[in-house]
This record gives sequence, structure tokens and C-alpha cells, in this order.
Amino acid sequence: MNFHHTSPILRIKDLHRSIEYYQNQLGFSVDWTHDNNFASLTRGNANILLCEGDQGLGKAWIYIGVGDCEVLYQEYLQSGAIIKQKPTNFPWALEIQVEDLDENVIRFGSDPIIHK
Repeated sequence: MNFHHTSPILRIKDLHRSIEYYQNQLGFSVDWTHDNNFASLTRGNANILLCEGDQGLGKAWIYIGVGDCEVLYQEYLQSGAIIKQKPTNFPWALEIQVEDLDENVIRFGSDPIIHK
């Protein structure tokens, strides 16, 4: 049995505003929209689904692995993304946390910095 990547569904209030934020501040591309209340967005191999006013309770947290959190952090500083946590080193990953317009949190993580 093969499993594929997950596609979290994030509850949002305004699909059009959220799509603009995910595109302009977070660098995602729109794959498709449906009935003006549902959309699929991707960046690299990461996929997020947005649903306006349905499916879930809101304020979800998701994790996306990336190649380099420091580089992504610099990109997000320039784009005006809502930074919740600057790059922080943990035993499992170097992480940043970013919020969307509806306070959903995306944790981006890359290899931890190993101190010798």
C-alpha cells in the first residue's frame, strides 16, 4: 500500500484574500478553485487546501519540511509574511512559524543546526 503526501485543509474566512496572501507573501501557486469557496495551492511538493467557512474549526497548525529555513525566513521578511517565530533550532529541525490571515500556523522546518 502506497501513501502519498498529506493535503491539510485549512478553514479560512475569505478565499480571495487568502489566495492573494498565499501567493504574494508565501509563494504558493493556485492549482484550482471550486465554487468560490475551495482552492488547492502548492509550492514545490507541498499542497494546502483552503476552504471558506467550512471543514474544520480554524486556527490549525501544520508542518512543511523545506530545504533551508534561514533562506525562507529572509524571503518571508521581504514579502511581508506574518512571522510568528523567527528561525529557532530544535533537536528535530530548524523551524520558523508563519501565520495566515486566519491565524492558521504553518511551521516550516529544515535540518537542525548541530552544535559541536
